[in-house]
Amino acid sequence: MPRIFHALYLCCLLMGLSAVANAQWYDVTRYGAVGDSATDNTKAIQKAIDACAATGGKVYFPAGKFLTATLYLKSNVILHVAAGATILGNKDTKQYPYQDAGIRFYGDEWARQSLIFCKDQQNVGIEGGGTIDGQGAAFVINTTKKPDRYRNRPYLLWFINCKNVKVRDVSLRNSAFWMQHYLGCEDVWIDGLHIWNHSNKNNDMMDIDGCRNVHISNITGDSDDDGITIKSTSPRITENVTISNCVISSHCNALKLGTESTGGFRNIVVSNCVIKPSAQQTTIYGLPAGNGGISLEMVDGGIMENITINNIMIEGPQVPLFVRLGNRARPYKQGGPVPSPGRARNIFLSNITAKGADSTGCSISGLAQVPIENVSLAHIYIETKAATNVDLHVPVPERETEYPEGTMFGNLPAYGLFIRYAKDVRLSDITLRSPTAETRPGIVVHNTQQFTLNGLDIQTSAATPTAVYISNSQDGNVSNSRNAWPAQRRLLQDIVSKNIQTDATAR
Repeated sequence: MPRIFHALYLCCLLMGLSAVANAQWYDVTRYGAVGDSATDNTKAIQKAIDACAATGGKVYFPAGKFLTATLYLKSNVILHVAAGATILGNKDTKQYPYQDAGIRFYGDEWARQSLIFCKDQQNVGIEGGGTIDGQGAAFVINTTKKPDRYRNRPYLLWFINCKNVKVRDVSLRNSAFWMQHYLGCEDVWIDGLHIWNHSNKNNDMMDIDGCRNVHISNITGDSDDDGITIKSTSPRITENVTISNCVISSHCNALKLGTESTGGFRNIVVSNCVIKPSAQQTTIYGLPAGNGGISLEMVDGGIMENITINNIMIEGPQVPLFVRLGNRARPYKQGGPVPSPGRARNIFLSNITAKGADSTGCSISGLAQVPIENVSLAHIYIETKAATNVDLHVPVPERETEYPEGTMFGNLPAYGLFIRYAKDVRLSDITLRSPTAETRPGIVVHNTQQFTLNGLDIQTSAATPTAVYISNSQDGNVSNSRNAWPAQRRLLQDIVSKNIQTDATAR
């Protein structure tokens, strides 16, 4: 008898475990969803999500194409999109209700729709080997006026004020607007995504906005607009972000902080990434090879500090490196306070190889009244096309109130690095090359204090007046330069600059 009771107990236990396991998976087809790409499954899928939310678990999409409009993701629910399954966005903008984000941010008046919407939830996510396709080309823009040209184009994914968010291993395609917007979220994991976004204007790859504790890894993405984008469209700071092991292509800026920077960016670490030309040759914005590789932009107040970027391969973009502190000073909401100039400091770039850039040159440029502080570049290789008819002594325009872009100053007086309005700058082991004869200096330092240039390897021509030019700057040290020949001089400084120390290799 004891054996019989023991067997019955085990049987009941296994049945109970099986029931629990089955209860945690909610197949959308059991709630009426049909994967024929034509049936409107919005209500059926939402029923599955609501049922799953009562117990927690996963909403399962089997193979098929499931047409739907806005879905509301809820706490303790994971959407599992199986291999061979596609969540297909409805092409009718009227099927996407306007949402209230509950957070005032720049754009909240017109960016109000999404295919998958998740607000004030926790323990949520999307996974699986399937695809989410927004069919974004169907959302035609009929005006060029702001902000109307942004209206009625839904995000693919929109997470707002959520905690413990995981989006992994799915393919995201063809959003009508930004592919994914994470606003005011905490503890976010974005991993293993395949992203293709070339169907409409403003096709960013992803936007991390006012979030904390974010981990982005193993992304393979290609977008018409900016790629992995860190924003701050509200007073909330985006902080504690890691980005690693990604392959990024963008017609605009592959890796970008900004432009919106109301709260700012803090504690951002990027490592082991490749930036390469897009596979999409037709462009809406930008260029097939991209406008910018790494673009760090502060123009609407806020703070940008503790930024570390290491082990990056950049091929193709016009401007590989662009660090800008400007003063566009755009309020994040209508009638809001005009922000004061922001602060940019503690920026560390290392082990970066950039090839195929055009003739613009790279720049680190702050404001006369607010310099960029504590910047380090180490072990950098930059290959840039040569430019002609660039006068070393013509001032580079300020343009402090304009939209920031790496090409905003035109061809710079340095083909490698132009540094202006900065303090405490350290360059070490910098190699600059051009495939043809270049007459510009490799490096120009202007209105900068406390700088060190060490271990420079700068290609020049006989027509190059100097490998390094220093103007209106002070308290600098230049040492261990090499391969500056046949430039007329290794180093030239104007009479305004003072306290510039050099060794024999730099003179």
